[in-house]
Amino acid sequence: MARLETAVLAASETYTRNHAAQSERVETLRARIAEATAGGRPDMVARHRKRSKLLVRERIDLLVDPGTAFLELSSLAAYGQYGGEVPGAGIVTGIGIVHGLPCVVIANDATVKGGSFYHETVQKHIRAQEIAAENRLPCLYLVDCGGAYLPEQDRVFPDARHFGNSFYRQTNMSASGLPQISAVFGGCTAGGAYIPALSDEVIMVRGNARIHLGGPSIVKVAINEEVDGETLGGAEMHSRVSGVSDHLAEDEYHALALMRDIVSELGLSRRWVPMQPALRRRATQRNCLASSAPIANSPMTCARFCCA
Repeated sequence: MARLETAVLAASETYTRNHAAQSERVETLRARIAEATAGGRPDMVARHRKRSKLLVRERIDLLVDPGTAFLELSSLAAYGQYGGEVPGAGIVTGIGIVHGLPCVVIANDATVKGGSFYHETVQKHIRAQEIAAENRLPCLYLVDCGGAYLPEQDRVFPDARHFGNSFYRQTNMSASGLPQISAVFGGCTAGGAYIPALSDEVIMVRGNARIHLGGPSIVKVAINEEVDGETLGGAEMHSRVSGVSDHLAEDEYHALALMRDIVSELGLSRRWVPMQPALRRRATQRNCLASSAPIANSPMTCARFCCA
């Protein structure tokens, strides 16, 4: 009996130490995620808002269905690198529910280096596209991108899994029947211009959105011609002249509403349906695909994908 009591006491002490150690690690993880998801420096956030632009996670909140979870991926990408100036690698990726349809969302954070792509940004972008292709999910791109971060171009451009690979995947998914839909909220330069240009449908926000390989200053240096951003690649020009854009939005709220409308009309049969535990067996018998992994801090306890 004494040995049993001693063993129970030792186990209790071990549990207490382990619980304290793991609780400390959990708090560290939460603090780092909070830091990474806060976006760029306060002055960059202020400049972003001065241009009447929403922050990247505010856009996502308006895009996904109310009361549903957004499963964010790779939030600690590039953590501690580049002097801590590239939180989340400057991009937000994840899976959200839009009009009942699970979609992969890939959204640039323009408060972080103007939404430019670092090596880790490219890898995070490609990983989200891989998940979309493997699970047959549409891709929704919220584009606000300065293209490749040129001081890092040797780690962004040349290799098989670098920037060009994302365009390769985008076009292949489109060809396979997975919709690629872009909403453009700001200036999209160089590689950032390809993302909407290669999409199946494009929405551009009047006054803020631009798509061009090089901006007005580059045109001036290259051919000594002065041109403004709207004439060169603005929302109205691409919607009324070039045809790159399919929809002209009055503001970001309008753009996100248009994207939701497009998703609602895709006609895809894979829909998220919340189910009670008592109905799970019946759903299985109806050949529904189910994934019951709980999502923390979410009103959804499980995600269900049922064939309509």
